[in-house]
Amino acid sequence: MNIFGIGLPEMGLILLIALLVFGPKKLPEIGRSLGKTIRGFQEASKEFESEFKREAQQIEDSVKIKAELEESQSTRDQTRSS
Repeated sequence: MNIFGIGLPEMGLILLIALLVFGPKKLPEIGRSLGKTIRGFQEASKEFESEFKREAQQIEDSVKIKAELEESQSTRDQTRSS
């Protein structure tokens, strides 16, 4: 088990230190708030990723449309000059 580059022995040590520092009554509350914070970061990350993908798709679409317009304009110009 390797989470964030931290193995099981390191996780156990961190949990033990947290238990000694905060006590058994405060530890579940800290765990809940940490979980909520991580969930919030994950949701924000997913929202940012979807917004980024949407903007990238819009840029790609506009580039394609511009290329098509330039191609049709050059074709039109060539037929006029012939």
